[in-house]
Amino acid sequence: KKKSKKKFDVKKYIKLVLMQVHPNMRISKDGLSDINIMMNDVFERIAVEAGKLATYSKKSTLSSREVQTAVRLQLPGELAKHAVSEGTKAVTTFSREGTKAVT
Repeated sequence: KKKSKKKFDVKKYIKLVLMQVHPNMRISKDGLSDINIMMNDVFERIAVEAGKLATYSKKSTLSSREVQTAVRLQLPGELAKHAVSEGTKAVTTFSREGTKAVT
């Protein structure tokens, strides 16, 4: 029996991004559902690829390096560059905020 995988619901975040980019535009429930499915698929592909990379390097923990490489392998050209750039920015911000909380 195959174990069902937990899917993340990113519909709320898709709506928030849409409102930031195109405030006057709306999206149907079906369109939102399709984008949600697509985002889950991309997430799963990147996660699987990152897991394989960690296994190849005999590591039991994923690092940002494995995730970054997985993104470069799974996403095409310019999209991968933007994703890596945004991911690096997010990790930097998270690391900076983490150190402030400790001190």
